Amino acid sequence: MKKVLNRVEDVVDEALEGFQAAFPTYLRRVEGTHVLTRTRPKRTGLVGLVSGGGSGHEPAHGGYVGYGMLDAAVAGEVFTSPTPDQVLAGIRAADRGAGVLLIIKNYTGDVMNFEMAQELAQSDGIRVEAVVVDDDVAVDGSLYTTGRRGIAGTVFVHKAAGAAAEQGASLDEVRDAARAAIAHVRSMGFALAPCTVPAAGEPTFTLGTTEMELGIGIHGEPGTERRPVATADDLANMILGRLSEDLALTPGSRLAAMVNGMGATPLLELAVLARRTGQWAREAGHQMDVMWLGEFMTSLEMAGASLTLMRLDDRLAALIGAPADTPALRQGVVHD
Repeated sequence: MKKVLNRVEDVVDEALEGFQAAFPTYLRRVEGTHVLTRTRPKRTGLVGLVSGGGSGHEPAHGGYVGYGMLDAAVAGEVFTSPTPDQVLAGIRAADRGAGVLLIIKNYTGDVMNFEMAQELAQSDGIRVEAVVVDDDVAVDGSLYTTGRRGIAGTVFVHKAAGAAAEQGASLDEVRDAARAAIAHVRSMGFALAPCTVPAAGEPTFTLGTTEMELGIGIHGEPGTERRPVATADDLANMILGRLSEDLALTPGSRLAAMVNGMGATPLLELAVLARRTGQWAREAGHQMDVMWLGEFMTSLEMAGASLTLMRLDDRLAALIGAPADTPALRQGVVHD
């Protein structure tokens, strides 16, 4: 195993110190925790947003702490849910007096620990709502989940809910914006090579030199199907077809797309997928409002990518297009 680290048991703690050192105008670490919060909190009376999960998915989740997105991100150990007390610390840090929304990816440990923290916060007098993201069309139940997994589409949910909160929406309205985003977003990924969890020291699965995995998750787990490596266009066509079918798209649909690298795929190759994604939308008669290209939710050094589509209405389009200023996502003119 070749990794840039000191001791395996210190990697998350030291990485959080590093994020704070690199982005001091954005991020502040809550002392004694694995919580990153906004250096400049939003004004009192606005809804707070908290998300998080296991480390190894960077820039998720700390990279989305900032104006127009999250107020706090809670990091667990690599591919391991943060504990309820850590999530509770994130809720307390995010609370500005109008309640807090938890955005949870659908993994059994995450759901259980975030919901336990929700109950603890409510007993402290903080109103907390929660939504669960399940955008992965590849599986309906796995070793990690009951139902579909939450993967890269979660970042679109952060964006939509974060914009609503920044605009002064109530907790119920922010929750409903997140629910609308979840209902309209779908994702699917593939891998050309596995990743290695530092604590394990071995690849999470093996692939031959001409093989690829379809339907992978974000915790290094193998996919739902192994097949020969396909061209970028064939991969995009296949995945976009699955997403389109699941979203019941019809010609003229208004879309946002995300081409997301899993950690070790060059931007050059991701751009080839983006090219085909744009072509596919035009050929199908859809309107592509926005396409995000880059690494948004990774799986350590896994080689591969995921594609995400969100079906937009006027409200979702406005929320996805609203200004944001975070370490990992900056768009529009921010008025703070």
